[in-house]
Amino acid sequence: MTKKMKNPLNRRLPRELKSEFGKYLVIFLFFIMVISLVSGFLVADTSLHTAYLDAFDKYNIEDGNFAYAEEASDDAIAAIEKDGKVKVYANFYKEEDTDDFESTFRAFGERNDIDKVCLLDGDMPKADTDVAIDRLYAKNHDLEIGDKFGVAGKDLTISGIVALSDYSTLYQNASDMMFDNDKFGVGVMTDAGFAALRENHLHYNYSWSYDTAPEDDAEAKDMAEDLMPILAENGMLTNFLPEYLNQAIIFAGDDMGGDMSMILAFLYIVIVILAFVFSITISNNITKEANVIGTLRASGYSRGEMVRHYLIMPMLVLLVAAVVGNVLGYTWLEQIFANQYLASYGLTTYEVLINPQAFVLTTVIPLILLFIINFVMLTVKMRISPLQFIRRDLSKRKKKKAFRLNTKIPIMRRFQMRVIFQNFPNHVMIFFGVFFANFILMFGMILQPMLVHYQNTITDNVLSAYQYILKTPAETETDGAEKFCFGSLDTLPEKRSSESVSLYGVKPDSDYVKLHSSGKKVDISTAYAEKYGVEKGDTITLKDPYGSDKYKFEVGGIYDYPSTIAVFMEQDLFRQTFDYDSDYFNAYFSDQKIKDVDDALISTEITVDDLTKTSRQLIRSMGSMMNLFLVFGALMFVLILYLLSKIIIEKNAQSISMVKILGYNNREINRIYLHSTTIVVILCILITIPISSLVMKEVMEVVFFEYSGWITYYMPAVTYVEVAASGVICYAIVAFLLNRKVKKIPMSDALKNVE
Repeated sequence: MTKKMKNPLNRRLPRELKSEFGKYLVIFLFFIMVISLVSGFLVADTSLHTAYLDAFDKYNIEDGNFAYAEEASDDAIAAIEKDGKVKVYANFYKEEDTDDFESTFRAFGERNDIDKVCLLDGDMPKADTDVAIDRLYAKNHDLEIGDKFGVAGKDLTISGIVALSDYSTLYQNASDMMFDNDKFGVGVMTDAGFAALRENHLHYNYSWSYDTAPEDDAEAKDMAEDLMPILAENGMLTNFLPEYLNQAIIFAGDDMGGDMSMILAFLYIVIVILAFVFSITISNNITKEANVIGTLRASGYSRGEMVRHYLIMPMLVLLVAAVVGNVLGYTWLEQIFANQYLASYGLTTYEVLINPQAFVLTTVIPLILLFIINFVMLTVKMRISPLQFIRRDLSKRKKKKAFRLNTKIPIMRRFQMRVIFQNFPNHVMIFFGVFFANFILMFGMILQPMLVHYQNTITDNVLSAYQYILKTPAETETDGAEKFCFGSLDTLPEKRSSESVSLYGVKPDSDYVKLHSSGKKVDISTAYAEKYGVEKGDTITLKDPYGSDKYKFEVGGIYDYPSTIAVFMEQDLFRQTFDYDSDYFNAYFSDQKIKDVDDALISTEITVDDLTKTSRQLIRSMGSMMNLFLVFGALMFVLILYLLSKIIIEKNAQSISMVKILGYNNREINRIYLHSTTIVVILCILITIPISSLVMKEVMEVVFFEYSGWITYYMPAVTYVEVAASGVICYAIVAFLLNRKVKKIPMSDALKNVE
């Protein structure tokens, strides 16, 4: 039997790898970095998300909750269960300020039937003074098992660390724009211990589960709308929150799903950019080896064989990088990304799951993308005849004369311009690489100054140091306290699901709110105007959150209040609209703490801390992630510029060797070749930074539109400077490396490949 001869072309692969080791190493490491990051993220995201979804059945998470002003009778509960086809569970809680640090603690009794508790460490409460608290709340206040902390004058001992299944995200109120696991915490006690806490802030909260679970959110919405009037018939409804609208339950799951889409888009953009970098690299190799290719083609090697040969190395590099990247993703990086989520969300226990989808997304699809892009490029290149390859005539179009440059331009400047024009495709790729790297850098840099600006703006435009929302009207002797009417309506579910809108009815001569409108017109907050694109003269329509009534208001002005989606009107209009008595009020503005109103009569106390919880929480939860973007953006900047600039140097190696023979020194050569690339890079940085900012503005507005409330996009001038400076520093590193490469080009290269 005749032994089949090995393809001699394969012997060239080790030599090619050795000669281009630096380039392939850079690409290899970059692929590992991208694939391991994405793989680690997908494994962590899928594992946590699966545990999150399983928790709905495992811990019997509610289908919704409602609250009454008073405890419901047994007959009322029986009527609700019969007419609403639901099972109702008492899920009362008491909410008090902590004594040892500044926060609000929400305590529940035992939860054995619904919204069960996942014990993470320690023991469930046994004694009346025992409490098991949320993991993040404990972490943020340095609380451990066995520690004590005061709640409304009562010392509680921490017996265990838990995750409450219906508080995977610590939202205190449904209308909050952002959760707060620093100033707000939850925990469970024994029923006797819960009863021993004072009754001042007891909330008659009930959870329900449907006899027949809805199939999707659309059906859940219909069922909730049918249930609400039944609840209203059987008690004074003060809160109604279906599960599909409960941010404390759904936010973590939605966030994990949204993050997956973002990270996959990021992966494919990077892969496509690197695939084009590879295609330029291969094209450069073909140019360098044109004589060899022509000789091989003339010797009988087919186009297909040549295409396959030049595809092997990039495909092999990506395949090995994918294997290494997936190993790192499943081990080290999975834990890093899981910790990112666990630093923000009170999730139950989870197991790391094998994720076939991650392998397909990080390995199979990138290999296909790389194959298609390079296959198309190679197929087009190999259509050139063997004779043209031997003659190094690789252009299928007739060569045009180089356009004349004005002789008044200095010779060195003309030389630089020629280099720029001759390497135009490479410079186009540099532009896109710089744009993407700048975008990532900007994303890493912008969040903190934007949130700090938001925080400062809120502080500067706060209505009063304190806002007190009362359960029933109560008088105070506090100096400067001013009565007002407070309520809430919901936006119509058009661009997004309904969102709570705070309504303020204030005196025309108020010391705290200087209205622009009067009579039947209202002011809306800047947050409302910017988020929904509402202008002066427009008419807005809001609806009753617990009924079917709708209300229309004509906008007479925009009030500078960025912290809340709010509507401001005169007290008389508020009272007429909602049919209240002429002297009705239920809230106070005050710059001093009100101490002469019984706590039991106060429903909510709003301070600056409450208004700035969004910025504080985002800075806390996103800080380390932003650092990751900064590092990745900088690395991408260096690698992309290094690869493409290196190709330009290699493409011009013969010319560089020739000018060395003509007596040009390294400094002059750098002025011709490196400085031309420097000009392009600097221009790309300057052009792409404002483009990146515009794209970032659109991205941020889309992201924050899904949150309750609004954060105005803000990019300080110093951030533009920081992004530009980062780009220049990254390129300086590249220029240093390339300067060494130029020095190493020998004069003998000028004698090679002479036609």
